[in-house]
Order: sequence, then structure tokens, then C-alpha cells
Amino acid sequence: MNDQRPLVIHVVFRFDVGGLENGIVNLINRMPVDGYRHLILALTECAPGFCSRIRRQDVEFMSLHKPEGHGIKLYPRLYRLFRELRPAIVHTRNLAALEAVVPAWLAGVPVRIHGEHGWDSFDPDGSVWKYQFMRRLYSPFVSAYIALSRRIENYMIDKVGIHPERLRRICNGVDADRFAPVASRQPIEGSPYNDPALFVFGAVGRLQAVKDHATLIRAFGEFLTQCPAARSTARLIIVGGGPLRADLDALVTQLGLGDCVWLAGERSDIPAVNAGLDVFVQPSQGEGISNTLLEAMASGLPVIATDVGGNSELVVDGETGMLVPAIDPPRMGAALAALFNDRAKVLAMGRSGRARVLAQFSLDAMVGAYLSYYGETRAGVAGQQKTSEVGNKG
Repeated sequence: MNDQRPLVIHVVFRFDVGGLENGIVNLINRMPVDGYRHLILALTECAPGFCSRIRRQDVEFMSLHKPEGHGIKLYPRLYRLFRELRPAIVHTRNLAALEAVVPAWLAGVPVRIHGEHGWDSFDPDGSVWKYQFMRRLYSPFVSAYIALSRRIENYMIDKVGIHPERLRRICNGVDADRFAPVASRQPIEGSPYNDPALFVFGAVGRLQAVKDHATLIRAFGEFLTQCPAARSTARLIIVGGGPLRADLDALVTQLGLGDCVWLAGERSDIPAVNAGLDVFVQPSQGEGISNTLLEAMASGLPVIATDVGGNSELVVDGETGMLVPAIDPPRMGAALAALFNDRAKVLAMGRSGRARVLAQFSLDAMVGAYLSYYGETRAGVAGQQKTSEVGNKG
């Protein structure tokens, strides 16, 4: 028996550990099973370990192993794939996957939605004209857009020239049951810093340039230089894998921080990691609406984050955490010192962050917004087609 549910093909550059990808996991896992079928199409690779985070058994995964450079060589294959599968929606995400809307349009896919989640290290604030032009070039092939933050929404309207009626802002949501506060800091499996007497800062994110863990390591070094007494109890854990692991290991050694910084590698037990931290730090040069920040806030952690992308929409400076400039180790180091020296503020900020997530960033609200937008966009296209048919008959 043929499955009559409409198919959504989610197109990403790579389906592996990351905030964007984790948002897709949360969305699909929470969507009603009887609503849509889903296929995740990675232009490069779907990492098997990460794919296992999708709990539904009816989701398919496909890797195209795209080489470096423009993806035009993949157009014939994408065209044939879209023609064969006949998806109701192709949903691309970020600039690296945007080019897939062209073969989707050629193949007659009725709805082509593009999501902008945030910028990369080569364009951390969206100011590079070349990438604005590229987004503008592909816009005729896109049916509708999703922006994950107010800043990205404004960028798409003001810099790219997208009409507001083609754009919907939908913020990420977090599973506040899975990420929940604990009464006291819990041991992290394998961690050298489980002594209750320690004060543990932590970061979670892929080790790549835009996440800028080097600034965090330098900031931690600045903090210990300014507060030498803190060296006996202050510790830093960085969770994540990625291409900069060797460089960051070398930086830790160069700064003499090997006894108080642990690069824990990639892990899948992030709720347990958050339960083992006192303060969460995000040093990124660019973000949309960060899943990791939301997860930390839901876990009852105060956060120190760079004032980039959508971070200021999540973090209320001085209430749920602290916002600092990007690529500024002294300012970030001062923020580390401020929270290290004020345990009452740490607890109060953690409570406020949890309350903010529950009030404004629930996972159910996010899923409902996507379902609504999918439905509205499909209905709009169907209405246009009906009007066109009537006009042709006339």
C-alpha cells in the first residue's frame, strides 16, 4: 500500500553533530507521525551515529558525497531524485544547501522552503556582499523563507531583499523535560573534574572556526591570570569534535592550561554534561537561535555568550546570563571571573533562564509553527495553481 502522507525532503550540507542538525532532529521526532513523511538529504554525508538520534523508524537518509566546489554537477542527480520521489516540500537550510532549490524547481516540486539558521566563519555577521548576492540570485526559486532569529529576519529583508510576506520567523525550541535542572552538580562520565569542590565552566559545540573555542580557552587563561587563586578550583570542559581539535589541544598546552582544561570530544549525553556544569559558555562568532544555549538555559545554567546573531534574543544580559563581544578574550575572561566569584548570582541566573525557556521557547510551540507554515505555504501554492487554471480556461 502506498504511503499517502506528503513527503518533506530536508536538504542540508552535512547531517552530523551541530545546532542546525539538532534542530531537525527535534522537529522530526516531535512532529505527528501521521502528518508528513521525511527524508534527510545531505549533499555530503549523513553521519550514521548522528542519524540514530532520529527516533522515528520511517525517516530515510541519503548522502550524495558532494565534492568541493559548486554543486551544479549534482543538479541532474537531484533533478531525477526529486522527480522520482515527488516531495510536497523541499526544505533547504543555510547557504551551503540553498543551491538545491534550482533542481527542485526544475523538477516541479510545488513548495521550496529555505531556512536561514545563522552565518559561518567566512561571513560571521552577514556583511559580505558576495553571499548576500548569492542569496538574492537564488530567491526566484524559493517559495518561502524561515528565519530563526529577528536579526536574520531583518538581514533577509534589508540586505537580501526578501519581501516580508515571503518570510516567517520561527525560533528553535528545546525539550525542557530532557534538559532539566538538577539539585546539585552531577558527575560527568569520564571527566577528571567531578570533585564537588570544583567550579566547572563548560561549552558544547563542533570544533570549527565559527564556534571560536580558541577565544574561550584564551579567556579562561586571562581569568586565571587575573584571579590566580581560582586555579585550584576553576575548570573548563569543552565538548565536541571537529577539524580544530589538534589546534585547540596545542593552544591549551601553549597557555599552560593542561591541568584545568579538558577537551572531552564528541558526546551524545549532553543533558548529563549540562548537569555536570556550573556555568555554560558560548564563544561563537555567529549564531542563529542556538540550540545549545537553549538546552543550557533549560538545564538551569547561567550562560555567558557572545552578543552575535540571535543570542541577545535568548539571553537577558544580567538576568539569565551575560553577553560579551565576540573575539574578545579579556571581556569574556572578566565575565568568567564575575560568575565564579558570585555563586548566588549563578543560581539566580540559572532559575531565570529556565523560566524564560519554559515561557517562550518550548519545543511544542516550535513544532506547531513549522506545521502551520508548511500547511499555509502548501495551501497558498495550491490556491495559485487553481487560480491559474481558472484563468487559462477563461
